[in-house]
Amino acid sequence: MSSKPQDAVADVSVLPLTRPQLAEARRMRAAELFEQRRPSSEVARAVGMHPESVRRWKRLWEQGGAQALRRRPATGRPPKLDDVQVEAVRTALEQGARAHGFEADLWTLERVGVVVERVTGVTLARASVWRLLTGRLGWSLQRPRRQAVERDECEIARWVAHEWPRIKKGR
Repeated sequence: MSSKPQDAVADVSVLPLTRPQLAEARRMRAAELFEQRRPSSEVARAVGMHPESVRRWKRLWEQGGAQALRRRPATGRPPKLDDVQVEAVRTALEQGARAHGFEADLWTLERVGVVVERVTGVTLARASVWRLLTGRLGWSLQRPRRQAVERDECEIARWVAHEWPRIKKGR
């Protein structure tokens, strides 16, 4: 089996960008367009933002260059988990809930909180677990479909094809 350069690239896993990273990338693209002397309306269309936001960015860019559009560190209390711990939590969660001793392979905020505590030793409130999942890990809410385990698709199809027309004729 020969190894091609594109095969090596395909094997690399890329983590999804978080919202703040996406926003910064959008502002950096706008800075590139400002440098090309593109009009604000064209920049707004190119980056998918409201023209007023782009005009505000341009004022910042004119005062401080592209650096003025970079993300600034968050103010307030620092997060309880550093980036290494967040990646350890991500790895643990990707193993699934059953791998951590839960009955069903379904994540809840409480279960994630238990895993975070096991992996990092840090206890998080439910709201902090939610921010961790949605903000730092980039995950979203997924609800399982409610469906009976006993559901028999073949029997349902047979009933719709044969029984329902018979019942409907009786009207």
